[in-house]
Amino acid sequence: MLEGKKILLGVSGGIAAYKAIALTSKLTQAGADVRVIMTQSATEFVTPLSFQAISRNEVYTDTFEEKDPRKIAHIDLADWPDFILLAPATAHLIGRIANGLADDLLTTTLLAATKPVYVAPAMNVHMYKHPAVRNNMQRLDSWGYRFIEPGDGYLACGYIGKGRLEEPETIVSILQQEYTKTQRWNGKKVLISAGPTRETVDAVRFFTNYSSGKMGYELAKAAAREGAEVHLVTGPTQLSAPAHVKLYQITTAEEMFNQMTLLYEDMDIVIKSAAVADYKPVKQTNKKMKKKDGNLFIELERTKDILKYLGDRKQKQYLVGFAAETEDILTYGKGKLEKKNLDAIVMNDISNKEIGFQSDFNEVIFLTRDGTEKKITKSKKEEIAKQLITFIENEIRKD
Repeated sequence: MLEGKKILLGVSGGIAAYKAIALTSKLTQAGADVRVIMTQSATEFVTPLSFQAISRNEVYTDTFEEKDPRKIAHIDLADWPDFILLAPATAHLIGRIANGLADDLLTTTLLAATKPVYVAPAMNVHMYKHPAVRNNMQRLDSWGYRFIEPGDGYLACGYIGKGRLEEPETIVSILQQEYTKTQRWNGKKVLISAGPTRETVDAVRFFTNYSSGKMGYELAKAAAREGAEVHLVTGPTQLSAPAHVKLYQITTAEEMFNQMTLLYEDMDIVIKSAAVADYKPVKQTNKKMKKKDGNLFIELERTKDILKYLGDRKQKQYLVGFAAETEDILTYGKGKLEKKNLDAIVMNDISNKEIGFQSDFNEVIFLTRDGTEKKITKSKKEEIAKQLITFIENEIRKD
């Protein structure tokens, strides 16, 4: 668990800094070796001496205090831990990290760090919901930072809502769970497709769909965290590239077909979550079509069926497809599972506007060839991705 783990705890300036003292105590009791970096603002709430007494280690506060001439403090601190924990992480700290600022010892150390970073936010509920804060957290998430969600309850400002630093016992429990996990897909090669495709009509128009790519990107993150070598083939999205993932950016269905088939042979697990165009214009032009009287007719032709092509050539690969339907979900899903020689299929109802395309939430049914059926009720796509990875792993172990 945490026995013998080296933890660098970053404490920033919020009232929740007092809970970081209890957190240091809990981590130390769990057998961890804890060193603390405090921002200048944090020292206004609690003293470095408190952390020093509990951790039995020196506390760091000043970028320019180089006590050992043989080392550069922020580089040495960045290299030392097994992982870094930011608790509490204020909106200001999150913003500085997300924008690459290095204006004190903590942010300078983080910029030099290559170890996993866990972030436990604490702030007013409205601050937590502010678009700037959400964007900054999303950016850090795309870089591989791992968030420990704040709790709901009474806040120091008098508000009641989400924003209070998670309890020290819960943070320690989450970290223990993280470090008792085995990387189940270590050594496995995983191919995932995500997002929409675009099929050109003329110089300014194209056919596409509502896919945001969020589900595929979350699957890529989850697979990478399990130790897999992940290859993500993605259509055009507004998402940042996931950390520790090989990204291939494509535009058309033809380009996705070519990239997927090129990589397919060496893969162990393939998850096709992309929403690929079934049709494309027969004729395309690099000039803008002018508006004319009357209706316009555009002839469409079928694109290559990527999933069927992969299913027909399946050897060692465990192949998973996705089915986005508006009616008779199970019927269409089972039909697709058989027709395309899949090992499993993930089905979801896109007629529900609160989930699916563009949303951070979804609700899916995981179905296998032997009839195993598991439903995941409405959850964040991040959580669904983790559960799907577990389902797939359990199915592979059966063979």
